Amino acid sequence: MINYAHCNIEIVSAHFIGNRANEQELQLSAQPLDTSDEHLRDLLLKFFLDAFDGNEFFAFDFSNGDLSLNPVCQFSKNIFAGRDNFHQDSIDIAKHLHEQTNHPKIKSGDLYVAYFSGLVLEDEVLDAVGLFKSENKQSFLKLLTQRPDFQLKHENGTAIDKLDKGCLIFNANAENGYKVCIVDKSNKTIEAQYWRDQFLHLKPLANEYFHTTHYIQMAKDFVVNKLDEDFPVNKADKIDYLNKSLNYFKEKEALVEEEFAQIVFDDSHMQEAFRQHKAEWQEERSMPLEDSFNISAASVKKQERVMRSVLKLDKNFHIYIHGARELIERGYDEEKGKNYYKVYFDEES
Repeated sequence: MINYAHCNIEIVSAHFIGNRANEQELQLSAQPLDTSDEHLRDLLLKFFLDAFDGNEFFAFDFSNGDLSLNPVCQFSKNIFAGRDNFHQDSIDIAKHLHEQTNHPKIKSGDLYVAYFSGLVLEDEVLDAVGLFKSENKQSFLKLLTQRPDFQLKHENGTAIDKLDKGCLIFNANAENGYKVCIVDKSNKTIEAQYWRDQFLHLKPLANEYFHTTHYIQMAKDFVVNKLDEDFPVNKADKIDYLNKSLNYFKEKEALVEEEFAQIVFDDSHMQEAFRQHKAEWQEERSMPLEDSFNISAASVKKQERVMRSVLKLDKNFHIYIHGARELIERGYDEEKGKNYYKVYFDEES
């Protein structure tokens, strides 16, 4: 988790990033912003930092592994070395972002480059460089109450609780590309990925959040897309296996693969098919998955939202299966020519 209770904003510069594909210009400021007002600084801290959960981390990367070719990594390195040229570094960052803003669907917006001191990450006090882009403006009303007449005006501005894109670069793990957190509220279309992939050039850091997330995704893919290729399972069976998988992660503090396979899959052939699927998954994605690791509760909570336990029957019925697979039976009624499920229960509500 990220704690900014005693954090200070040392300096902030702002620039406007137009869309090159739509022939919008880059507008650069002449000097850093005046943030001497204490209330303004508190609002900026909320705007910049509230959206970061501090669970998933990345590091700078480049296609050939040479970090000296990653522009944002090098600009950050310059800033951490000394803030005398901070504003010029912020201009260089803005120019680089403008170069990447070359798809017509990428929104123009305000770029803020900030330097923080006193951020606490995993009990370590660190400095950080922050990059924040505000793309969506909101209309708000302002009532002027000078007597004798009140006046009502409207303006467009940025909501401090709706950061569109953000990046925190912590001054840690510098030799391996720093430790980076990101926020991107865009939809997951190709043009929206420019923030992480084309502008920042990031790769995931393999921590317990990373391992938990991708192991759950791999196990889900096996159950949903592969299991019925070799085994006689129906949709209710699949939901049961998904529930067993999720319950393992919710109940255990660490994953041990052999134990996981035996608890979730009650057939030795199925367990072997799962291990084979894991090997293929790793190879296809160039993403190694550990055989044992500590489980991240934050990752499990997030993945639980996409582990569906709903059995949809035509457009008439939805059955939510949370356990007790033996109390639901599937069959076929020849007289009606319909499939059916028989559900056993004690009480209804």
